[in-house]
Amino acid sequence: MDDLTISQLWRYPVKSMAGQALPAVDVDGLGVVGDRGWACRDEVRGGIRGAKKLPGLMAFAARYLDEPASGGATPHVEVTLPDGTTVSSDDPQVHARVGAAIDHPVTLLPLAPADDLDHYRRGAPDSDDLLTELQQVFGRDADEPLPDLSLFPPEIIEFESPPGTHYDAYPLLVLTEASLAHLASLAPDSRIDVRRFRPNVVLAGGSEGFVEQGWVGRTLHVGDVELDVVGPCPRCVMITHGFADLPQDRRLMRTVVREADQNLGVYATVRAGGRLRVGQPVEVS
Repeated sequence: MDDLTISQLWRYPVKSMAGQALPAVDVDGLGVVGDRGWACRDEVRGGIRGAKKLPGLMAFAARYLDEPASGGATPHVEVTLPDGTTVSSDDPQVHARVGAAIDHPVTLLPLAPADDLDHYRRGAPDSDDLLTELQQVFGRDADEPLPDLSLFPPEIIEFESPPGTHYDAYPLLVLTEASLAHLASLAPDSRIDVRRFRPNVVLAGGSEGFVEQGWVGRTLHVGDVELDVVGPCPRCVMITHGFADLPQDRRLMRTVVREADQNLGVYATVRAGGRLRVGQPVEVS
């Protein structure tokens, strides 16, 4: 195996808002400590919603006012709105200001305990037709395959995320620079930017192509940290949204479906937690 190192580490304080590239992060059984500590509840359809349904959220950014700690309460965040103004999550006006910026009423909420099932329960779908709903969520054309839903934890059929978390399916998303470079070669008219794909851990080195797809069932060792690769990450409509300086790009999904079997990056769970740092070597076993 060619030498692999951590080149980027990302934490997303608010689900679907821009993340923070950090020099080091702590990981525990729930992934990067503080990742998706906050999320928006849809006050029209109900349920926690991300940019699959509320794409305007990707134009926001957020940072923690205090550093989160494993097992501790979720600290407040400062949210930067698309117009550059900021509002804190402890400001009574935060919900109205975020909702006004996306023209949709929402409430910004921190993680709830895993037994608060109503917090995590899915809201009403946009379409009564399940196929139409899934095609919208995953950004698929009518002639394109949908992901194999058995790849996902069974609880996300009923809940927006595994209760006790705000991530979509699994604690970590691992992506290689090799995959980004290969995708760029296959989609020369698209801007392949890591921000579109929202990884937690980006690795440099390794083979060419979509190298991490061959790691399913294997373990990544980073110092004392051990990450089990549990499956590929089927991409959803979020990678096509325009935000910040990135344009909307529906063609990108066509390329990912056709050339990458609709996957980019891999999901991982945490076997042994600890601290990850940019520049650390990574072994795959």
